[in-house]
Amino acid sequence: METKQTDIKLKTPVRCIVKLGGAAITCKNDFEKINESNLVEVSSQLREAMMSGSSSGPVLEMDWSKRPGISETSVTVDAFKEQEAFGYNSFVVIHGAGSFGHFQASKSGVHKGGLNKPLVKAGFVATRISVTSLNLEIVRALAREGIPSVALSPFSCGWSTHDRNIASADVSTVVNALDCGFVPVLHGDAVLDESLGCTILSGDVIISHLASHLKPQFVVFLTDVFGVYDRPPSEPNAVLLREIAVREDGSWFVVKPTFEGTDKQVEISVASHDTTGGMVTKISEAAMIAKLGIDVYIVKAATEHSLIALSGKLRDEIPEDWLGTVIRYVP
Repeated sequence: METKQTDIKLKTPVRCIVKLGGAAITCKNDFEKINESNLVEVSSQLREAMMSGSSSGPVLEMDWSKRPGISETSVTVDAFKEQEAFGYNSFVVIHGAGSFGHFQASKSGVHKGGLNKPLVKAGFVATRISVTSLNLEIVRALAREGIPSVALSPFSCGWSTHDRNIASADVSTVVNALDCGFVPVLHGDAVLDESLGCTILSGDVIISHLASHLKPQFVVFLTDVFGVYDRPPSEPNAVLLREIAVREDGSWFVVKPTFEGTDKQVEISVASHDTTGGMVTKISEAAMIAKLGIDVYIVKAATEHSLIALSGKLRDEIPEDWLGTVIRYVP
């Protein structure tokens, strides 16, 4: 089912939509544990990329809350009175759940629907508590870097699905936040479904939908590996696919490196190891974005390579020593 959406008119064009992979910002094997070092580095890189082309002054924190284990901010209100207007590039951030939400959703079967069942309804509530708590911590991490971030949950913004496909997704709240100079931070969420009752709306689907309406200059997927490989990266001789081209019909083929034989062999080998649908979904959504003429970069979070991607430098030329995967449309 296609959603109806009026033309989007932004005061400032969106430079980049960033997807923070759940595996990159949380500890996958530790229940509801954030990868603090990665999140801090990612937040710092986002600030640097957003400040590109403008003068960078001292970091003025925007998280003024006092929490156990976190040092109290030293920023005073007077410091902001002397601060010049923010000159950030326009970014949108979307993050996955990682070790948050998945346990609750899988144990209760929220993704399958059935809100009339007490377990599913309880799981829906528990899942949203978990993913929104992660969302708050990410917003706080960005705010501590002086990024004016605001949390926007798809469920609360009225996003819904029909048989797991987006049915309603009004992006006006995102647009209004951008026009006011904020950085919207969305996340994969439990949402209502017209046919199933409820389901899980993934961050990868959200980023594809927003890209089609906001038309960013480029999209970056930050993951826990360097990019897309021809097989699981943990296997011997796994090859990083540096550039993938997408055709008009949505099919894709590997440009770099060159392989003997057909590109279909690579497509199968990439998809076959993905039992959760995560990488299949990521490539599929990335291909849909690339078809719009928007470059997509898949790169390991919190590395020098991710900073290069976030800064938009790959739009001009891809350095030979850059590690990541570029997905582009070829007419």
